[in-house]
Amino acid sequence: MTGKKSGSFENKGIEGLAKDKPVVYNIEDKKGNTLYTGVAKRGRVEDRLKEHLTGGPDPIRGGAKVKITQKASIADAEKAEARAIKRNQPPQNKKGK
Repeated sequence: MTGKKSGSFENKGIEGLAKDKPVVYNIEDKKGNTLYTGVAKRGRVEDRLKEHLTGGPDPIRGGAKVKITQKASIADAEKAEARAIKRNQPPQNKKGK
């Protein structure tokens, strides 16, 4: 079973997200446009998302909301991430990733 959750793109919003399974996450702007799509391993969801906050090592500019979709395995998450990037072409994903 997969779970889907969302929160504001800030420390407080990130801390409440599910972290017991690998996830695909989308960072969106205020209008709901996807800025960045990524994947995080089980137990690393919170840390990975915090790396994208302002001042982190991999900041995403303009993020207002984050949505996660839990997956059964990291392989499932990586496949879903690739499909989402191809479909949505988020502007802050680096080309070729």
